[in-house]
Amino acid sequence: MEFGLLKTKIEESLSNSYNRRTLKKDMFVFNELVLENRNVAKLYFLYDELSNNKGLNENLATEFINESVKMYNQITKGISKTNLNELQMWVGHLKCENKYKYIDNLFSKTIVSLEDKLKSKSFVMESLQKEKQTNESSQIKLPLNKVVDVANKTVNDYLSKLDENEKKDLLKVLKEDESKLEIEFDVLKESVVSRLSNLKKEEKEEDVINTINETISKVEKETFSRDTYLKLKKLNNNI
Repeated sequence: MEFGLLKTKIEESLSNSYNRRTLKKDMFVFNELVLENRNVAKLYFLYDELSNNKGLNENLATEFINESVKMYNQITKGISKTNLNELQMWVGHLKCENKYKYIDNLFSKTIVSLEDKLKSKSFVMESLQKEKQTNESSQIKLPLNKVVDVANKTVNDYLSKLDENEKKDLLKVLKEDESKLEIEFDVLKESVVSRLSNLKKEEKEEDVINTINETISKVEKETFSRDTYLKLKKLNNNI
């Protein structure tokens, strides 16, 4: 079982989901297929632990790997083919290089080459012995309940691509109560329509006026979602 490849594809999907406007949907699926499944969540987190720099000495790193192999064998007993097939159906179509191939090789029972096993173990050992790197952008914590422990690393890959204002807006929307956002959304709609109407009064070019009218019509038809809230807020700030 190449769980590392599945994990890579899940991270790729979540990292790109905001640009595809599917963040809410993908986080829901992630919660259902990963976080709500105790064994899958444990395995997901175990791969994270083995891929992180921890600054361990050689003896501790060796012990960490040995214990991880034991945990892997215990955890996978509770993961069914159905669980894996559901993950495969979600992200199996994605094409990307396995970021956790050495961990997959470390756990694999199908690799008969001793050299491949030792090479994979050596790579993981080296990673565990490297000193931790502090990166302020990676310390941002999303207020997503259980997602904090397991999904934080993945979503922060997306956050690292945003500028500071976009990060603040996204984090605010993710943690804010939805009923409050709906009220703010209605206020934003009124503000945007009002500003666009004022711009139209000052405009003389017919093409520009038509574009403004189309935008007003589109805004008036928008229904609330966290995604449309962010887009509308950005539009309001740019008018």
